[in-house]
Amino acid sequence: MRLLYVLASYVLFAVLFPLLSLHRKTRHGLRQRLGFYAPGELPARGPGPTLWLHGASAGDLLALSPMFGPLRARFPGCRIVLSTMTNSGYMMGKERLAKQVDAVVYQPYDLWGATRRAVRAIQPDLLVLEYTEIWPNLIRAASRAGARVALTNGRFSPTHLRKYRLLFSLIGNPLRDMDLFLMRGEDEAERVLGLGAPRERVHVTGNTKFDALAAAAEGQEDEALRSALGLRVGERVWIAGSTHEGEEEQLLEVYGRLRETHGELRLVIAPRYIERAGRLVGLAKERGLSVGLRSQGNVEGGRVVVLDTIGELTRAYRLATLVFVGGSFTTRGGQNILEPAGQGKPVLFGPHMENFQDSVQVLVGRGGIQVKDGDQLYRVMLELLGKPETVSSLGELARATVRQISGASQRNVEHMAGALKP
Repeated sequence: MRLLYVLASYVLFAVLFPLLSLHRKTRHGLRQRLGFYAPGELPARGPGPTLWLHGASAGDLLALSPMFGPLRARFPGCRIVLSTMTNSGYMMGKERLAKQVDAVVYQPYDLWGATRRAVRAIQPDLLVLEYTEIWPNLIRAASRAGARVALTNGRFSPTHLRKYRLLFSLIGNPLRDMDLFLMRGEDEAERVLGLGAPRERVHVTGNTKFDALAAAAEGQEDEALRSALGLRVGERVWIAGSTHEGEEEQLLEVYGRLRETHGELRLVIAPRYIERAGRLVGLAKERGLSVGLRSQGNVEGGRVVVLDTIGELTRAYRLATLVFVGGSFTTRGGQNILEPAGQGKPVLFGPHMENFQDSVQVLVGRGGIQVKDGDQLYRVMLELLGKPETVSSLGELARATVRQISGASQRNVEHMAGALKP
C-alpha cells in the first residue's frame, strides 16, 4: 500500500509540476523542494537535538513561533530548522523569524526521493508538523531515520474524515508512524483517535497561536505606521483585515452608509492577497471615495487606505477603533479573529467561520460579534460608534480572553521532551 502512494505521488507531481512552477505561492525554491541544499543553508549539528518545525504558510509559522523560546530553554544547544510551503511563508520566515531559528527552508515535495534527501541533510531528532500537515513520505522518511514525529495544533475537519479513512485504507495509515498528537481540543482528539492514532500518543494541549496573540497584545500603537497610512491621532478607524474577493464591495457600501452619520470615520482595507490592491482602489473610486495606498504613504490623503504591504496587519490593528475580519462573508471559512482581539479591539466577522470554529467559540460574547450580512454589520457598527465606552470595554474583554487561553506552547514542549527521552 505504501508503494501505491509512492508511485501515485510521482504521477501527481509530474501532472502538477508546470502549475507548481508558475504559481505565485510555490514557484521559488525548487532545489530545496527537491531535497537539495547549498552549503550554509542548513546549520551544523550542535550539542543539542535538531528540531525541524514545519508550517505550511506565513500564518502557520507565526503559530509555531511561541514554541521557539520554550524549546531553546528545554533543549540547550538545540538547532531549529523551520520549513514552509509558500513563498510568502519563506519571506516572512527570513524577515521576521530568522533570528529566532537556525535555518528557514522550503518544505520538500512529498516524494520518496526528495523527502529522504531532506531528512538525510537536516538529520532531525524531532519533526514537528502542524494542523493537518500529514505528509506520508516525509513522515515515513523521518521515522525510518530514527526521528520522533509530532503533530501540533492538531485538527481534522469532521467533513473530511471519510476522505481521510479512504486515503489511509489505500496507502497505509501514516498516523501509526507518528509519536505525538498534540491536539487543539477534545473533539479534535476524538477525531484523530477515530482515524487510528494510538490512544497513548494523543494529548489535548490547546493552540499555540493563542500564545502568539497573547504576546503580540503587549505592543503599543505604531506612530510610524499611522503616518504611513495617512491617519491622524484621535481619528476613529475601521480596519477590515484579510478580505477576499466579493467582500470589499459589501464593506465599502457599509462604510459609505456609516459616513452619513460618522463622516470622520476612516477605513483601512487589508486584502488577504496584496496583489489585489489595484482592484480595491478601483472599487473605492467607483463609489466616489478618495483612496490611497499604504506603500505610497497615502499621499492622496484618501479616506480609504489599502494596506498593500506584507507583515503589517497586526501592527495596523493597534490603530483601529473597530475591526472586521474577512474571509467570513465568503465561503473561504474565515480568517484569524483572535489576532485583532489580542490587540484589545472589538472584532466583527461574518457567518462563514468554518475554519476557525475554536476561535469563534472562544470570542463570541467576549469581545467578538458575529453578523449574518452587510446590513447587520452596518447596524452593529452604527450602534458601537455611538457608544465609545462600550467599544473600549469590549476591546479590553477581547484582550483578556486571548490572555486566558494561552499556555499551549509550554505544554507541547514538555510532551516533546518526553518523546525525545531515550
